[in-house]
Amino acid sequence: MMRHRRGGALAFCALAAGAGLLSACGSPQSPASVTSVCRQVSAVLSDGPDPGADPVGYAEAQVLPLRQIHTSDKDLKGAIDDLASAYQEFFRSNGTKAAKEAVSRAGDRVTAICPGSVS
Repeated sequence: MMRHRRGGALAFCALAAGAGLLSACGSPQSPASVTSVCRQVSAVLSDGPDPGADPVGYAEAQVLPLRQIHTSDKDLKGAIDDLASAYQEFFRSNGTKAAKEAVSRAGDRVTAICPGSVS
């Protein structure tokens, strides 16, 4: 009788461990991975023309590098994509007020996830 209980407990533990591994597959990125992606975003945004001297050129220079950043974190990916799209529209519209506001909103969204990455 004791042997049967032990076998059941082992089976339960194996099942629970397997379920934990499966659930990890669908979980968001680890904090270290998000930090790494945030560093990539900061590096992209610190490169290119001076945003104060050439805001339209700066916006153009950010689009492709931002689109090349990959992450499995859905919120961070969405924020980066929105920022890239906002910069693309800023460039396309030659820096209209509406496009500038869209860049600001998208930058705020990235900053909420990656503090200090957007200045």
